[in-house]
Amino acid sequence: MYQAIVFLPLVGFLIAGLFGRNIGARGCEYITSGLVVVAGILSWIAFFSVALGDGEAFTVPVLRFIASGGLDVDWALRIDTLTVVMLVVVNTVSALVHIYSIGYMHHDPHRPRFFAYLSLFTFAMLMLVTADNLVQMFFGWEGVGLASYLLIGFWYKKPSANAAAMKAFIVNRVGDFGFALGIFGVFALFGSVGFDTIFANAASFLPAEGEAVEPVLTFLGYALSPQSALTVVCLLLFMGAMGKSAQVPLHTWLPDAMEGPTPVSALIHAATMVTAGVFMVARLSPLFELSATALAVVTAVGAFTAFFAATVGLVQNDIKRVIAYSTCSQLGYMFVALGTGFYSAAIFHLFTHAFFKALLFLGAGSVIHAVSDEQDMRKMGGLRRHIPQTYWMMIIGTLALTGVGIPGTILGTAGFFSKDAIIEGAFVAHNAVAPIAFTLLVVAAAFTSFYSWRLIFMTFHGKPRASADVMHHVHESPYVMLVPLFLLALGAVLAGVVFHEFFVGHDYEHFWKGALFTLPDNRILEEFHHVPLWVKLSPFVAMLLGLLVAWQFYIRSPESPKVLASRQRLLYAFLLNKWYFDEIYDFLFVRPAKRLGRFLWKKGDGWLIDGFGPDGISARVIDVTNRVIKMQTGYLYHYAFAMLIGVAALVTWMMLGSSF
Repeated sequence: MYQAIVFLPLVGFLIAGLFGRNIGARGCEYITSGLVVVAGILSWIAFFSVALGDGEAFTVPVLRFIASGGLDVDWALRIDTLTVVMLVVVNTVSALVHIYSIGYMHHDPHRPRFFAYLSLFTFAMLMLVTADNLVQMFFGWEGVGLASYLLIGFWYKKPSANAAAMKAFIVNRVGDFGFALGIFGVFALFGSVGFDTIFANAASFLPAEGEAVEPVLTFLGYALSPQSALTVVCLLLFMGAMGKSAQVPLHTWLPDAMEGPTPVSALIHAATMVTAGVFMVARLSPLFELSATALAVVTAVGAFTAFFAATVGLVQNDIKRVIAYSTCSQLGYMFVALGTGFYSAAIFHLFTHAFFKALLFLGAGSVIHAVSDEQDMRKMGGLRRHIPQTYWMMIIGTLALTGVGIPGTILGTAGFFSKDAIIEGAFVAHNAVAPIAFTLLVVAAAFTSFYSWRLIFMTFHGKPRASADVMHHVHESPYVMLVPLFLLALGAVLAGVVFHEFFVGHDYEHFWKGALFTLPDNRILEEFHHVPLWVKLSPFVAMLLGLLVAWQFYIRSPESPKVLASRQRLLYAFLLNKWYFDEIYDFLFVRPAKRLGRFLWKKGDGWLIDGFGPDGISARVIDVTNRVIKMQTGYLYHYAFAMLIGVAALVTWMMLGSSF
């Protein structure tokens, strides 16, 4: 069963990729979608069997992978609760995106290639989450990077799509370089890349108090003690997570990745690929727990990213970019949970976030589909009556994202349970950065509520701002696109209340079965249930405040945003330009790299290498031959004269030679 879950999407990719022209676009859609749906159903069976049943963790061998010196790597599927949770997330969302794409991409002539790429991405992500060792994880890690490049740049005739695909690929290479160094460091410290060996040795790796400490690793010329070495390795691994999960400062690729088709945004940049970094840190939690410094850095980066992305989302006008920055912010929440040691809350939010964020992205795609591919919310408005089913699905997604619920009760959406758990966990965490993180997360919750309701009010309420021709053609999406929205809405409403006790509640031990590192006394797991009432109320109040301000700005007084923006031009420009991260990177890295490249091209390659090498030699040969061919005039008397000179020279030589 587990081999089928992983390899059925690969089969779909091969069929659509190799035989797409033979079976046609419709055949590719049905085959790839059908195989991923089967994988999704099997994933839920595995979830109930392993996570909710009495099944223990186990490994499914696939084949021998690498055997070289001290490196012995088998390709195997690691099946535990963390794996089956990710299988459910990846295959459920992927299956619904495949089905949704049948309607959304209906007019695209290259559908076989699109569905092949979707299945390739799904397979790569499955390889990542089922990895039993770091090498196999890196294989899936790079696979999703490749697939995202192909999908973001799917419309390759569009220059902005090509630029976004390259940007995503290059920024991720920066993070992946750190991830690769981290893998090398783990192998140097533990002599293995297998998770079982690493985790077994991690607990006894640090020397006991008072024991002599010897350097165990050299990095950039510095001899590192065991504690320092672990910190460096964890930070390098986290660098990979920062790139893949779009954390500051490696976040700039995510909003630009919206250039791809909307189903791509839902699959890659809302529910699966961007969660790879969160999954990796959670999987390696026994290592990260040994370095308080690394956990503090993870917490700080996550908190700042949650706050930063929420501020930028306040003023964005592209409907997909608003949701993209929301994704970036919610990933920050997950990393705060990881940094504070509340790993189960991070995965819980990852699980619920997959439903409501995919719902919002696909809902946005339904809106774009209805208004003739328009994405600017300033050119929408008044769509509520025209596309009512899409409207209510977007409302449900917004309720889940903003965490609407009644504190202290079981009444609430999915985001209410998972996001509030992270905020409460940050309050009780024994981490130097946790108090600041708690404050930033509450502020980010208020901003999240504001920009989420701003999206709803600008898109669906008020007077129509689109042209009469566009409004005349506004129509509801077909059911092949709406049914996936209905199913995701079900998850956005129920995933929190149904699974809360399993992920972070009283059934924690039976559910996780040791798949995540847990402190022996379950300190944070116990304490977050007993926070003061004001802590429980803080995200609720923040959510309510954001809603009221958005209602004031975009329903009651629509002219207020323009007045405020004109009064605060510098702040508005600062947020609209995303804190000028792209401009700073352009100044610090892109332009110097271009100048260096031009210098090496013109001077190094052109003037030096070519000038004194092949081009120089060929130029001298041409010079000589040009001079020689001047002697070949074609006139008989020139040749006769040359012959006479030759005869005279020969006679002279013979006469001089005989005299000696």
